[in-house]
Amino acid sequence: MKKKTAIVISLLLAFAMLFCTACGSQNGETTGNVSGNDAPAAQNIAKIKVGTGGNTGTYYSFTTAVAQLLNTADYSFEVLSTGGSQANIEGIEDGDYQMAIVQNDVMNYAYEGTNGFNEKITSFSAVGCVYPEVCQLVATKASGIKSVADLKGKNVAVGDAGSGVYYNATQILAAAGIDIDKDINKTAASFGDSATQLKDGSIDAAFITAGTPTPAITELATAADIVVVDLGDEVISKLKTDYPFYAEYEMTSADYPFITEPVKTVAIMATFVVTNDMSEEQAYQITKTLWEKQPDIAVAHAKGKEMKTDIAVSAIGNVPLHPGAEKYYKEIGVI
Repeated sequence: MKKKTAIVISLLLAFAMLFCTACGSQNGETTGNVSGNDAPAAQNIAKIKVGTGGNTGTYYSFTTAVAQLLNTADYSFEVLSTGGSQANIEGIEDGDYQMAIVQNDVMNYAYEGTNGFNEKITSFSAVGCVYPEVCQLVATKASGIKSVADLKGKNVAVGDAGSGVYYNATQILAAAGIDIDKDINKTAASFGDSATQLKDGSIDAAFITAGTPTPAITELATAADIVVVDLGDEVISKLKTDYPFYAEYEMTSADYPFITEPVKTVAIMATFVVTNDMSEEQAYQITKTLWEKQPDIAVAHAKGKEMKTDIAVSAIGNVPLHPGAEKYYKEIGVI
């Protein structure tokens, strides 16, 4: 009897173990560590789709140069033209992109669920800030616009809907006491479309936030008489008080040859982000290669000269670094 009982117990235990194993794998096999909500473990991604901006903007040209230098035998990058920062972050959330370049202000809006984001998006993390993006208010000479206040009643392009440019335009206008919805005739437009409309006279001015020189503006200057408008000390001071992520920036002939006198404006930081689904090792290798290849990037694109590891994490804000990126910055003593 004891022997039969022992056999029955053994069979029951074996069945129980088999049942538990089946339950654990009923949704497919997983490898590595799994979070408390049973999410798949982070992984190496063979084809990394990268969201940028319009194909005439600095995001696109800079990221194309970077991607060519970061490609390896194990993974490669596909650089895509997109609607800008918000579209890129939402694209990572939806699984359309695995990496993107975004404005540091917009990524913080996303993480906090404010300014265009109806809920918090936390499916991404930062790789690092790479260069300052200049908030440029470009106007035709014929418009007579010499200050932000002069934009009242004018036809103004304020960036693609949902782009970082739109929020910069909103904040700059508000700092000058101008309501973007009531006091100007606004139009949503990409960098390229803004340049075209300035050239044909259908708009008087355009906001463009990008690294300088921005190709769309450089090309426009060869075909039209344009000016970059000085924001003025009062507007800049209010902006910095209300939004600490802004930094003062002085544009000169080094930015564009047609600038003959210094122009005061502000800048934010262009920042690479990746999906949290990317493995720590892959994010580490991308971050490490990005900074070790900085001299080569500087040759391939002018913005590479502005890349500095000592500012890579200083303007991240509330968005966490990817563990792989954090590992690299700790290795080199940045954090």
